[in-house]
Amino acid sequence: MPGLTVNDRPVDFEMDPQTPLLWALRDAANLTGTKYGCGNGDCGACMVIVDGAALRSCMITLAEAEGRFVTTIEGLSRDRSHPVQQALVAEQAIQCGFCTPGIVMAAAALLQRNTRPSEDEIKASLANLCRCGVYPRLVRAIQRAGRVMRGAETISAAPAPGINAEDAAREVPALRPPPNEAEPGPGTE
Repeated sequence: MPGLTVNDRPVDFEMDPQTPLLWALRDAANLTGTKYGCGNGDCGACMVIVDGAALRSCMITLAEAEGRFVTTIEGLSRDRSHPVQQALVAEQAIQCGFCTPGIVMAAAALLQRNTRPSEDEIKASLANLCRCGVYPRLVRAIQRAGRVMRGAETISAAPAPGINAEDAAREVPALRPPPNEAEPGPGTE
């Protein structure tokens, strides 16, 4: 029974030790933020941080993860307050969102090692495939997140999950609450 630490909690998986970590996280631990993309290690959608390094969870087995510390997108920040998450929103570097968790994890691992990465270092660390093509914005976002981690900048970008529309509109002016159906709209009086 492979045992490891997932998001700071010890976990014993009653699964075949040759099971890819991806499926243990998604199916057994219900941590579905880690996405299945290709299953070959090419796309990076399944990226997690293992002992400080960004690894593709489809390419590491439970046996290989035994005794190690794994962080998933859910463990990085439950309230979206991690600088990488905030910077991605602020720089509008999120499109469909499918690849986003893997990109966040790769960027977070990079910034744990180096809060001043060059554009080339960012591109080398982000081997993730994004069909939406937000790569230039990703570079800006990761550099911005590095500045936040160094204390050189702050970001007020994304409201916490579960926030109602009115509160979100106050915190992030670009968000508008739905119109109140009880109030007549222009020209409907």
